[in-house]
Amino acid sequence: MPSSWLQLSLRIDPAAFDAVSNFLIERGSPGVVIKKNEVQAYFVHSPEDVSIRRDVQRFLRGINKLYPHLHESRLLWKILKDRNWNNSWHRFFTPRKVGRAFWVTPPWKKSPRFQRRQVITIEPGMAFGTGTHATTRGCMEFIETVARSLNRTTFTALDIGTGSGILAIALAKLGARKVWAVDNDPVALKVARENLRCNGVEEKVQLSGTALRRIRKSFPVVVANLTAEAIMDLADALQKKVAPAGFLILSGILNPKAKEVIGSFSPDDFRVLKRRQEKEWATLLLQRK
Repeated sequence: MPSSWLQLSLRIDPAAFDAVSNFLIERGSPGVVIKKNEVQAYFVHSPEDVSIRRDVQRFLRGINKLYPHLHESRLLWKILKDRNWNNSWHRFFTPRKVGRAFWVTPPWKKSPRFQRRQVITIEPGMAFGTGTHATTRGCMEFIETVARSLNRTTFTALDIGTGSGILAIALAKLGARKVWAVDNDPVALKVARENLRCNGVEEKVQLSGTALRRIRKSFPVVVANLTAEAIMDLADALQKKVAPAGFLILSGILNPKAKEVIGSFSPDDFRVLKRRQEKEWATLLLQRK
């Protein structure tokens, strides 16, 4: 167990509890405690603390339009010494179904047996993507849709901002013969590498910290679970990475931003096939013409 923890106490509008709690768990908190008008989350105390604080602030700014009183929220960060919690935080993570193709489970739970479901084992850690957040689920469901459209023939794929590696794993399990998974966070790459090994797909996935603009290939499937702002900044580079008739899955987009994100991609080159909404989040499936 870690020797100390980074505790976040956040007083917010209760209407935002679900969105904030999901984000904190996806960002690596082993568990979130909800009290009256307050969310408490715990992270392993490490050099990653600065990055966690930055990401929380960025997320809160991003959802401010949906929850106007969020700017009045109060954040308190505190370092706690080990309280000998053993593995009690494991109760916050349970196996769950995602779409029709996947069953996502933590490694300490016995893998359920489903003939028609692929089991993905994810170690909750310091990287985004455990299958609990609406954006991750949306991407996984559209990966399933795309795999069916490709008749499960082998294909290559690009996963931008891979985080825990869960989307790269999903791609590999549904037919991708090779996945390029990139992230600029060394901690995320370390977490992803272990998750790839745990799921037996390390030979199919090439992890890299390479910048998107340096990737010269194009792919039949490209996935980017980022933020609306990041997607719009990368729109030109993203378009070039999608092969003719290829698919582009985008998420991390708050609903009010979805139209603006779609507008970043030329209608002469791309058409929107599907839009999935879950609470305040939108996931988009586009296809290159």
